[in-house]
Amino acid sequence: MRTSIATVSLSGSLTEKLTAASRAGFDGVEIFENDLLASPLTPEEIRARCADLGLTIDLYQPMRDIEAVPEDEFARNLRRARHKFELMNRLGADTVLVCSSVSTLAADDDALAAEQLARLADLAQDFGIRVAYEALAWGRHVSTYDHAWHIVETAGHPALGTCLDSFHILSRGSDPKDLEGIADIPGEKIFFLQLADAPLLAMDVLQWSRHYRCFPGQGGFDVAGLVRSVLHTGYDGPLSLEIFNDVFRQAEAGPTAVDARRSLLVLQETVGIAAPPASVAPTGIAFAELVTPDAEPLSAVLGALGFARTARHRSKPVDLWQQGEARLLVNTGTAVRRDGTGLAAIGLESPDPTVAARRAEALLAPVLPRRRAPEDAQLDAVLAPDGTELFFCATDRPELPNWRADFEDIAQAPAPGHAARIDHLALTQPWHHFDEAALFHRSVLGLHAQESVDVADPYGLMRSRAVTTDDGSVRIALTVGAAPTDDTVHAQHIALATDDVVAAARRFAEAGGRLLPIPANYYDDLAARYEFTDGELETYRELGILYDRDAHGEFRHCYTPTIGRVFFELVQRDGGYRGYGAQNAPVRLAAQHAVRRLTGG
Repeated sequence: MRTSIATVSLSGSLTEKLTAASRAGFDGVEIFENDLLASPLTPEEIRARCADLGLTIDLYQPMRDIEAVPEDEFARNLRRARHKFELMNRLGADTVLVCSSVSTLAADDDALAAEQLARLADLAQDFGIRVAYEALAWGRHVSTYDHAWHIVETAGHPALGTCLDSFHILSRGSDPKDLEGIADIPGEKIFFLQLADAPLLAMDVLQWSRHYRCFPGQGGFDVAGLVRSVLHTGYDGPLSLEIFNDVFRQAEAGPTAVDARRSLLVLQETVGIAAPPASVAPTGIAFAELVTPDAEPLSAVLGALGFARTARHRSKPVDLWQQGEARLLVNTGTAVRRDGTGLAAIGLESPDPTVAARRAEALLAPVLPRRRAPEDAQLDAVLAPDGTELFFCATDRPELPNWRADFEDIAQAPAPGHAARIDHLALTQPWHHFDEAALFHRSVLGLHAQESVDVADPYGLMRSRAVTTDDGSVRIALTVGAAPTDDTVHAQHIALATDDVVAAARRFAEAGGRLLPIPANYYDDLAARYEFTDGELETYRELGILYDRDAHGEFRHCYTPTIGRVFFELVQRDGGYRGYGAQNAPVRLAAQHAVRRLTGG
């Protein structure tokens, strides 16, 4: 189906918004009146610009407070409408959105509303324009889609139809029974369909609508269920996004438009009207790649953790450090940020790397060009929203290109260690694209998104959301800092799974490693909340080990100090524990802030 986006959904000038929508692959746009009023271009120039960009103007919006008003007021409304219809002819738009009235002048009189909307449609028809009547969830007298349709049906005018908006419908309740009335609306009388998702919040619906809408798949509404209901009527117009969101208004228009279009591609797949390459969920983490301007501090920590440098890339300054199934690549190439060591890439073990890459490309993930020697393995890679490179890999599978074959072994025996594999990775997201990251990892990579968690930081609030495979073989925690510029303390981190965190912590300390110091008050609180065996809590206090439990099991973990923008975590999961120690995150964050103040790093 055709896709469209309201210009209010993007930041910037009107021309910037149109360009972003076109580059993202949208077929059309809704021109929001404020964007046109603020543009230096004439309606004719805007029409030509859209044509040059391959965009149709699918809707002009909005006209407000039109119906069920005193006759003298309605006469003024018709005068205003005539001017807008003349403008729309210049613009090349043939459908106008009319929102249900919120005016104190409006009467609770459906017959009057229908009669006046029919007269408005008469005037619109003279200009070749259709009127799409929409129920605002906070409309004074008309606040539901079925009420709006009743008025449209009563008016019985060919140029008058209804506009269905997922936010206005689903914000009033998402019971499937609430959507049954859509089947009674003929598809040809649904003049437009606007889509928005939203997090489930208990707040005033107007404020909810104006500040917290998001793209389909990023909130808690059953947008797909609503779209299925609308498509069953025979509706064949565009799927159009109308998003009011404070974060999007501050983000770059280009990436936001791509995120928007991806959400519609996934939505179309969900409702069965599009079929991108099938989702191929990863089965593990093949490697994590760290870039660093100085390998010595990082090498010292890796060695103390029990990793050994086992191989080196045949043509690039990249070393492979390994312990059990945990593999880390250390890249000392020139493309390194000044603030030091960072997590630059993740290798995802994939059952079918080629199909995984094709799906990623179909869902608008930026495909990374690779400079490689002729003998290097052909690896497909895409860029995640936070800039992390994601490689689709096969490790030691003869039928597929093996990334491991690009490395030449080094005769260095691994030191005894306790880390068996990478348990999870935590990636700091750009402040403006937290929701985009969750949708990206879910739709492109086939991971399942868990509920967001808010964590108290000494200087604000940190949000985190985990995306995982069903079996936990891949776990990625997406985090965003307490402020738009806060990407220092909330660094990336690599969590290493161990069967004995106490032994792993002792070995690390004996090898010269330092663990993050945890305040004594934390352990006093642990003693109040849980019962431990003799000496257990004292051991945790000595080593800086934190403790948590859920309905499934127990979690013990500890941290290294941060190197550049990365730190390591040793974790022990027992009995099927499913979390990430969120209960302990405020203590860890405060401890990291304290270390930074002491070291100046």
